[in-house]
Amino acid sequence: MKNLKNKVAVITGAGSGIGRALAKSLAAQGCRLALSDVNQAGLKATAADCAAVEVKIYALDVSDRDAIYAHAEQVAQDFGQVNLVINNAGVALSASVREMTDEDFKWVMDIDFWGVSHGTRAFLPHLIASGDGHVVNISSVFGLIGVPKQSAYNAAKFAVRGFTEALRQEMKLEKQPVSVSCVHPGGIRTNIANAARMGKSENIQALRKGFDKLAMTSPEKAAATILKGILKNESRILVGPDAWGIDAINRLLGSAYQPLVERFSRKNMYL
Repeated sequence: MKNLKNKVAVITGAGSGIGRALAKSLAAQGCRLALSDVNQAGLKATAADCAAVEVKIYALDVSDRDAIYAHAEQVAQDFGQVNLVINNAGVALSASVREMTDEDFKWVMDIDFWGVSHGTRAFLPHLIASGDGHVVNISSVFGLIGVPKQSAYNAAKFAVRGFTEALRQEMKLEKQPVSVSCVHPGGIRTNIANAARMGKSENIQALRKGFDKLAMTSPEKAAATILKGILKNESRILVGPDAWGIDAINRLLGSAYQPLVERFSRKNMYL
């Protein structure tokens, strides 16, 4: 995909944060947009910011498999083609393995992993049919390293990474006209921490304050980095200096990174 003009882009979680910033950036490049979210007010605001191009909005809960497949068919019918799918919608949970409930664990996996995998599989036939498709799945730096109290989020984001990297290889081996990228954002200044679920013993205010300190990158900068990676067909797109640092530490140290994370967590997470 050498340019984005007149391409049809699908973005989940487009009502705020990275999703909204991606929509605005793609609109500036002349992309036609199919935007979805459970947050209808936020979604309408995003659409208003993208009014210079063709844009349609959809209420979509990505934890609902049947809704995702119906959404894919509706978008293909509305636009006649689909070129770019960005599975961006996500949630967060801060809780230890001992404390987290089955309900919260399932909530994270249903949205952060199954929402991505179903979104990919539902749209893949349309992307192939376009002759020039691209799947972009949002993982995290927590898809690169394990972090205490993030086991559910880690599980989902590691799964997204493995699923996406396998898909990229399949598309190449099968000679399909679909590129695939996995995105690993570091700390991005979005509302995800404020909307996160917490374990019973978590100091909610302290954790959210700590996240705000670590959020180095704006959604707009994140979107610019992701679009650049798409146009360069990068397999792994690292977003933010912290993402580059974490990736480097993981590559250099292997599993020996864990004592570093333990020291950081003891100081900042076990309050």
